[in-house]
Amino acid sequence: MAKRTNEDLLNDILQNVGGINNIRSATNCMTRMRIQLNDDSKVNQEQLENIEGVMGVVDAETLQIVVGPGTARKLTELLVTEHKIPENPEAQTETEDWRDTKQDIKDRQSKGRGKKTLETIANIFIPMIPAIIAAGLFQGFSSLIGTMLGEGTINGAFWEVTQTFFALIGNSFLGYFAVFTGVNAAKEFKATEALGGMLGAMSIAAPLIDLSTHFGLYDAEEPLNSILTTGKGGIIGVIIGVWILAQIEKFVRRRIPDVLDIMLSPVITLLIAGLIMVFIVMPVSGVLSDWLVSFLSIFIGSENTIVSILSGYILAAVFLPMVLLGLHHGLIPIYAIQLETLGGVSLFPVLAMAGAGQVGAAIAIYMIAKKANDKRMEGVIAGGLPAGILGIGEPLIYGVTLPMGKPFVTAGLGAGFGGAYVMMMGVTASAWGPSGWVALPLMQGTSSMLHFGIGLLISYIAGFIITRLVIKEEDLTNV
Repeated sequence: MAKRTNEDLLNDILQNVGGINNIRSATNCMTRMRIQLNDDSKVNQEQLENIEGVMGVVDAETLQIVVGPGTARKLTELLVTEHKIPENPEAQTETEDWRDTKQDIKDRQSKGRGKKTLETIANIFIPMIPAIIAAGLFQGFSSLIGTMLGEGTINGAFWEVTQTFFALIGNSFLGYFAVFTGVNAAKEFKATEALGGMLGAMSIAAPLIDLSTHFGLYDAEEPLNSILTTGKGGIIGVIIGVWILAQIEKFVRRRIPDVLDIMLSPVITLLIAGLIMVFIVMPVSGVLSDWLVSFLSIFIGSENTIVSILSGYILAAVFLPMVLLGLHHGLIPIYAIQLETLGGVSLFPVLAMAGAGQVGAAIAIYMIAKKANDKRMEGVIAGGLPAGILGIGEPLIYGVTLPMGKPFVTAGLGAGFGGAYVMMMGVTASAWGPSGWVALPLMQGTSSMLHFGIGLLISYIAGFIITRLVIKEEDLTNV
């Protein structure tokens, strides 16, 4: 029998989404191919979910087809290169009939503004995931080597140069995260991408301090308490600022003569958007960011042990539904705010326990399936476990726990114990990226690494025990 190829999988998918002509644009994240459709009614979701190689389907604003790490990117590349599907999400032409546009707006509004906002934020950060992972890991390795050099565990010019080079790679992205965010936000809001990047760069540029000092908005003794300083408002401020820039650019371009458009439109747009960004958006979003950090501090990093345990348990236990809906990337701005304000990310290590609970639950189901001689379930779990251990949970979610129902809940309950432990021990990360054991180098210091590893083991064990107690052989027949 011939081996099933990515082309075969893509053809099966196309048959059940209304054909290639029903696809407006396509993009991908780590495990999902995200497709914008012209007519959602042409999708045969039941058949789509039953295709060999499809682990799950999320019917959100974009149709999200979970096919696993690596495969998602390859299928999207086939759509873009072989079928000439544009890779710009939500791309629309200016020649569309106004009635179609009006109906599209109504359709978006009917899906809820809260969910729409989270999906928009996710769309901004999804293209940056490979860089976030790479930069986070290099930053983590640099931190680890620095700690070992400081403790005298290792020494010599080789390790010093290695640490510096790894820091160079990590900082090349994380240090200019605002710029990359500005570019992607402009792409999402249909503005000129370079202008979005410039607005992001303005938010971290050194002359901002001189400007702030001139207007008496800078606190030299306590820079973080300044009304206006570099990074004030963080990534949230950049996203808001670029959205405003997009509205201004559209307004300006409609009124500037074509012959002057290329020269005047970007100048006028940046002048107006820059003034609003610096003197309104950054100070206001800075206050909002400070409030958010203060609110999170009540639950995250609380000195009260009971509060830490409860908040850690709840956060880890309820994180899976966000992953299920593909909205977990919307938390990246909060990670960035924590890193900028506190020097470390404490929320990410806690939420990373959710994937570990899935692993423990999957192992328990594997043992039940083996006893019941359920070869199909054994195969699905065996294929998804390596990815789950490395921190990519979708294969186990869509292939195992979610279809069965109850294990999706027991996995979350098990993950809560690991989250409670990690929160109680004050584990912090120097960056964020994949969860699982791959995230170990991201933790700040050997103590955080140790406790993060223990937290993963606790989640494995708790997820396994709870699932083993709840799930019976007859539950396998319902899948």
